[in-house]
Parts: sequence; C-alpha cells; structure tokens
Amino acid sequence: MWSDLKASLKQIPTNGITLRACERGEGPLVVLVHGWPESWYSWRHQIAALEAAGYRALAPDMRGYGGSDAPEEIEAYTMRTMVADVVGLIDAAGVDEAIVVGHDWGAMIAWHTALLAPERVAAVAAMSVPFTGRAPKPPLELWREIYRDRFFYQLYIEPPGRAEADFSADVETALYKIFCGGMSLKADAGPDAAMLDLIDMPKGFPDWFNADDLAYMAEQFRRSGFRGPFNRYRAQNRDWHDLAELDGATIDQPSLFVVGSKDPVLRMVPGVDLLAVQEKKLTDRRGVHVIEGCGHWIQQQAPDEVNRYLLGFVDAVTGGK
Repeated sequence: MWSDLKASLKQIPTNGITLRACERGEGPLVVLVHGWPESWYSWRHQIAALEAAGYRALAPDMRGYGGSDAPEEIEAYTMRTMVADVVGLIDAAGVDEAIVVGHDWGAMIAWHTALLAPERVAAVAAMSVPFTGRAPKPPLELWREIYRDRFFYQLYIEPPGRAEADFSADVETALYKIFCGGMSLKADAGPDAAMLDLIDMPKGFPDWFNADDLAYMAEQFRRSGFRGPFNRYRAQNRDWHDLAELDGATIDQPSLFVVGSKDPVLRMVPGVDLLAVQEKKLTDRRGVHVIEGCGHWIQQQAPDEVNRYLLGFVDAVTGGK
C-alpha cells in the first residue's frame, strides 16, 4: 500500500517554491501538514483512510523537507511564509477552501492558517501541539527564562550549524533515536549538552515504526538536510514580532485536537495546563481527545484511533460529503 502512495507523489508550485506532495482521492480537500522531523510519509495511514472515505488527501513535504525546495535563509521559514505555502496548495488544488490538519510544527501551521487565511480554512484539526495564543514575549526568550541553566532542545537548535552537524553525522541513528526513543531526554542536563546524547539508544523497533519506515525517512533527510527544518525553530522570534495582530486571537472555525497522554509537549511549560489554556482559544471546539499511553508520534502510533476521530470530524463539518 505504501508503494502506491509513493507512486502518487507530485511536484506542486506554491508561494514561489515547489513542494512535493502525495495526493490521493476525490472529494472535499484535506491538507495534512507534518512537523519535525517528518515528511508526507508521516500521514500514510491518514491518507489511505481519507481516500477510502471519499476525501481528497493532500500531504506535502513542507519546505525544507524531502523532495520539496529547501531555501537556506532563516527568514524563509517564518510562520506567515509557511501559511502562504499551505494557501498556495489549496489554490493549486483548484478549490476555495480546505480542512487543514497538522501535527507538531504542522499543528502550529494549521492553527495559523486558520487565523491568517480564515476564508480558506473550513475547519482545522491539530495533533500534539495545542493552540495557546501569542506568547507574552518572543518564544526563544521565554524558553531561555523557563529553562535557565537546563537543556532545552529548541535552545540547542537555535544557533545555526551545531544541530545540523550532530544530526547529519549519522542520519539513520539520529532518526532512530528520535522516533523510537520515546522523545524522552535525560533529565537535568546542562544547556550545552548535545540533544542526541540525551536519548538512550532504543532496543529494537516499536510495533508502529519499522526498519523500512526508518530507511525511508533517513533517505529523505539525506536528500534535504536539516537546515530548513531547524530554521523553522529559529524563525520563532521573527514570528512574534511579525504577527502582533494575533495577540488575543481565537480559532473560530470548527476545531479538533488530539494528543497522546505521554506526549512531552503537554509538559513543556512547567506548571501550566496547556489544554486548559487552549480551551479558551477555540470557540467552536468539536472535540479534544487524549489517547492514553500514546506519545508524540500520534498519527503513526495510534492510527486507528486518530482516523476514527479525524474522519468523524471531517464528516461532521462537510455534512458527510
């Protein structure tokens, strides 16, 4: 089945660049936006399910990833630019609006597409990263305050060069640790630690991710490198200044949120219940689902549950097509 999806990859011009995307099915358009360090392939289970249910699924490699263009400049990865990429994909599909679904950074891109291009987003679904609104100060400054003398992966990524070198030295092992190591970093490491050194070497593969999946993902990053993906993190402070008009904004389209109970994102801000914060920001919330025992890679780890929630949501907002 996955070979059939790979055969559906196409190049789509959007927003001055070209993105590679897997497009399958006919019907209302559902755009699937991946996060870090992923690819269109992260949505393989959802693409198949959406197609079978009568929807048109479009899952791109976001800029900087896989078979898509990968500009080198940090400013090429601002949130406003990423949103324009998604809107360009909707334009290229020849429709006025789409349901936009995102995971990890893709969740933030989905939320912001709903905010910045509301007329193009019929509904929005996100996984792992809740919408909590504009931070009180530039995010990298906020992380520096919260974590002070402790390691935090976004601060490790911030200076260009080091993270790229660490991850590129052995792409397969780096991704193996990220996907199969549970996203669990050794506690109390200092700020100068190397991220990959803080993840114990996994023992084998989980039942949702195998050696073939790893080989495909590693091939994508050997092709694209890591600079573009890391630049999305580095652009956060630019976003804070550039998107001041979103201070206090709410998501008013029908919305869905799905997260794993073991997802470390939920504990990223010590002492803050991010789901409670999000509750005040989604004015047409159709569901918030916490999948027990599931970690960060939710749409791959728990595809049946994710698909049940996602298909129920898209059926409801489209009137069952």
